[in-house]
Amino acid sequence: MNAKTLLTAAALAILPALAMACPSHDTASMSCKDGYTFDADSSTCVETKDVGA
Repeated sequence: MNAKTLLTAAALAILPALAMACPSHDTASMSCKDGYTFDADSSTCVETKDVGA
């Protein structure tokens, strides 16, 4: 095996472990445009209804 193949194999073995160690990927957040809110049941943005209008 040459050095290039060995380094490539080592990088491919280590990268998934480094990606899993990153804490910022634990949760995802959904944002909707103004006038819409996130509906967890349908996993979509739905138009916000004005109660007093």
